Amino acid sequence: MIIGVPKEIKSNENRVALTPAGALELSKRGHKVYVQSTAGVGSGFSDIDYTSAGAIILSTIEEIYAIAEMIIKVKEPIASEYKLIKPNQLLFTYFHFASYEPLTNAMIESGAVCLAYETVELPDRSLPLLIPMSEVAGRMAIQEGAKYLEKPQQGKGILLGGVPGVPPAKVLVLGGGIVGTQAAKMAAGLGSAVTLLDVSLPRLRYLADVMPPNVTTMYSNELTIRTLVKTHDLIIGAVLIPGAKAPSLVTRDMLSTMQPGTVLVDVAIDQGGCMETSKPTTHDDPIYLVDGVVHYCVANMPGAVPYTSTVALTNATLPYAIQLADKGWKQACAENRPLKLGLNVVNGKVVYEGVAKAFNLQYFPIDEII
Repeated sequence: MIIGVPKEIKSNENRVALTPAGALELSKRGHKVYVQSTAGVGSGFSDIDYTSAGAIILSTIEEIYAIAEMIIKVKEPIASEYKLIKPNQLLFTYFHFASYEPLTNAMIESGAVCLAYETVELPDRSLPLLIPMSEVAGRMAIQEGAKYLEKPQQGKGILLGGVPGVPPAKVLVLGGGIVGTQAAKMAAGLGSAVTLLDVSLPRLRYLADVMPPNVTTMYSNELTIRTLVKTHDLIIGAVLIPGAKAPSLVTRDMLSTMQPGTVLVDVAIDQGGCMETSKPTTHDDPIYLVDGVVHYCVANMPGAVPYTSTVALTNATLPYAIQLADKGWKQACAENRPLKLGLNVVNGKVVYEGVAKAFNLQYFPIDEII
């Protein structure tokens, strides 16, 4: 198979979809790997690193899309890429369709096969291609939250861990999945008083067992959230419904009850955000204020630590990319149900129910297509 790795062009996106090690694994199986020039530089990989691993360097993104049967990316295509995508071309990347209707419509019109990292799902309901970036984003949420709690950043001026004689900051984490767990661990490690909410009692029992003593678990409901946001300094939105839009747990009217300088970090922004006042921001312009409350809603948080993120992502995606390249997408997805669940749009048809529901589009069960 001919595989193309374009350079990411989303604002401050320094990750690349494939490491040189990944390129070597595909090349030695007889596949042609084309990498756009300087695609890996932001992550610490030079063009020479790729050519030494058997890849071929092409100068432009247009050349990559023109030659490739499978495009491997990190982030969803942006508007300038739409016209480059060909019918039947396989795109393997993060899409998060349910949060952005123009992208969904563009991929339907393209006739491409869109296989989304974030909906590849194992029998235990875990999301193996989302987990690595969720781990990074969860840890970064505390790192960024700590920074924006500083007074020069318009926060309250509170140190997460406090010091002897001064109490630590209070951190509220909404959601006990991968992002929430990593965020709670980081905040607890820094000495914060952490409250972790989830709607699954089995998950809360597990977290209560494994978390340190400065993490309190509570069952999540609207009244509890309304009560807690009044007193917490840093609030992390870590809620995920695979393939669907995130629910708004922190509503507009709750902001008026928060203390000025409270910081909201909405990690769910890729799926539309779990706070009503959230809107996507970039690393160039990461925050904005509503009612004196700081909002950090960067949609590609792991892009700020590209080496860590790129290696972690390739470790997870490469086995699936090899299957797709070796067998073709139809056979690979027919034989591998988790991979089949990654299909969202196929040849103009929406085959993932959560995406169809988000925009009232016709849904086509994937089993009717392959």
